[in-house]
Parts: sequence; structure tokens; C-alpha cells
Amino acid sequence: MFKTILVPTDASESAQRALLNAIELAKEFGSQIVLLHVVFTPEALGYTLSSGITVPQEEISIYGGEALTAALAGIDTRNVPIEKKQIPGHPAIAILEEIKSGHIDLVVMGNRGYGPIVGSLMGSISQRVLCKAECPVMIVK
Repeated sequence: MFKTILVPTDASESAQRALLNAIELAKEFGSQIVLLHVVFTPEALGYTLSSGITVPQEEISIYGGEALTAALAGIDTRNVPIEKKQIPGHPAIAILEEIKSGHIDLVVMGNRGYGPIVGSLMGSISQRVLCKAECPVMIVK
């Protein structure tokens, strides 16, 4: 039923609960998980750092790798294939683009994370994905 499950993560508690739910679904349906971390960059908001300089790919790899490692820490992922991805950009836009790639059957994500502006935008990523996704979305509280 769900061949590939996308799990966006920022390693927050909510994202961890979503990952645990996705792993259970993956075990039940024999699914693969794509664990995605989007490194939020100033360019995602249309800003450049100075004179067109962008965030170096090495930094994106370091921050993304740390988030993916933290997300998987202490979680039993045996018998569940997990593809780890880290990309720069705006989380909602990057998640929706990943869905549009055509190989995602379900998105499982937390309802609140460590967004760049904690408070006023809390939950806005999940809300945006829920409204615009072209596949089923499960929001985990």
C-alpha cells in the first residue's frame, strides 16, 4: 500500500514520534523510509549572506548529518530500509518538491518542530505540507 514513506525530521520530539510511527507502518507494509532533513538557509527566504555568498555545501552536510544522526539515535530500524537525505532550502517547499518527485506514497511528520522562528510559525510547516501535498499525509502529535 505504502511503498515509500517520507519522514521529514528536525530531530524534535514531535519528529521523533512521527519517525517511530513511520517505522511501525514500514514494518507492517514492507515500506522504505526516506528520512529527510532540510537545512534551513537564508537563501530559502530570498536573502544572500553577503555579495552573493551562499551557505557552503560542507556546512549543509554537517548540520544535516547531525540532525539525521540525532533522529535515528536509540531507534531500532532493523528490517526497515532507510534512505537518509539532507538538502538546503525552506522545509515546506523542499518537502513538497520531494513529494512531487513521484515516488512518495505517504508523508509522516510531526505537528511541531524547531522551526526557524519558534512561536509564531510553530506548526506552519506541517500545516503547509498537509494542505498542498499530492499524497496522503499523517500528522503525528
